[in-house]
Amino acid sequence: MNSNRLPVLLIGLGLVLFLVYSSVFVVNEKQQAIVLRFGQIQDVKTEPGLYFKLPFAFMDADRVQYVEDRALRLDLDNIRVQVRGGAFYEVDAFVVYSITDARRFRETVSGDRDSAESRLRTRLDAALRRVYGLRDFSAALSDERSSMMQEVRNDLQAAAESLGLTVRDVRIRRTDLTREVSQQTYQRMKAERLAEAELIRARGNEEGQRRRAIADRQVVEIVSEAQRDSEILRGEGDAERNRIFGEAFSRDPGFFEFYRSMRAYVAALSNTGTTMVLSPDSQFFRYFNQSAGSNAAGATAPATPAAPAAPAAAPQATQP
Repeated sequence: MNSNRLPVLLIGLGLVLFLVYSSVFVVNEKQQAIVLRFGQIQDVKTEPGLYFKLPFAFMDADRVQYVEDRALRLDLDNIRVQVRGGAFYEVDAFVVYSITDARRFRETVSGDRDSAESRLRTRLDAALRRVYGLRDFSAALSDERSSMMQEVRNDLQAAAESLGLTVRDVRIRRTDLTREVSQQTYQRMKAERLAEAELIRARGNEEGQRRRAIADRQVVEIVSEAQRDSEILRGEGDAERNRIFGEAFSRDPGFFEFYRSMRAYVAALSNTGTTMVLSPDSQFFRYFNQSAGSNAAGATAPATPAAPAAPAAAPQATQP
């Protein structure tokens, strides 16, 4: 009898365990749980723990749908936006959001994260286009970037709340020129740099010419002053020489005239290769034509002594 009851007890125990297992669910710290009963939301569990529900989920009695309870990130790449002025740029951005109203999230998108992100992506694209369209490209590279991201976040907030989401942050990762605009910008920047280089070069040439003119003027002034000083010194030297010559002439005019003539002979006859045709009685050769008895200063030369007389002849001997 006992052996016949054992299978029944095992089967009953199995049913009890199955019912308990089907009635228990666990919510961890990264999840929220939506309890559905016959397709309708019965309860939402947002705190981690162990919870109970009606069994037989396969009969659609009570079913649990888990959704994320942490910060999520949505990336949007290569968005083509037009800024004020008509130029197009490519923008990469991302949104950090979380599911804060699981009931609304289930009611609007059936708890499907992909559907929610698709709607959020469309709204983010429109918000970026609007914010960039009101500004120049330089605004994304300036301090105005923070206010731009805040505007995008404010635009997304209403759409996110309608989905049961809360936007935590919006960031712009990249803002680049498109290929066409990049080439145009490069050519424009190149032209600006070339013009700036020409301006700097022209200013440099102007400054160089100014400094060269100053240097040339200073050279002329220095050379003029040096020539003036040299002429003054030369004049003073000539005056001193003439004074000395004058004193010498006044002391001995004859010697001075003789000295000047000797200097003239040296200058005229010293290996110059010059042929001179002069009269022998020219004044130039007056010191050569003077008598041998005259010295160079006009004094009388001493008389030449007379030759001694021949001795007298010896007397001849007389014969006896």
